[in-house]
Amino acid sequence: MKLIHWLVTLPLAIIIVLFAVSNRDGVIVTFWPIPVTIEMPLYLIVLLALAAGFLAGELVAWINGRHHRRHARRRARRIEELERELGATQAKLPKNEPTRLPAVMGARN
Repeated sequence: MKLIHWLVTLPLAIIIVLFAVSNRDGVIVTFWPIPVTIEMPLYLIVLLALAAGFLAGELVAWINGRHHRRHARRRARRIEELERELGATQAKLPKNEPTRLPAVMGARN
């Protein structure tokens, strides 16, 4: 898994560095209708736009995953409840006598 991570991350990092070195020219950015202008390198504008898009996508995915997280929390609470019930039931069993399981008819070894 670490190898796959590095096989993806290293080429991506090299591409980003090459992009940044190749696009160092300044670009003026205006935010219409606000009278604000900012001059910054082109690579910074592109990388900030990509980061903003990534964060927006992550926010949407996190919001859409709320149903799965809620379901998982309910299941975890139910498991804890059943484990407590099992522990209470096992505590009530006699300690000296081993529990006998019913034989299964027609079982092969």
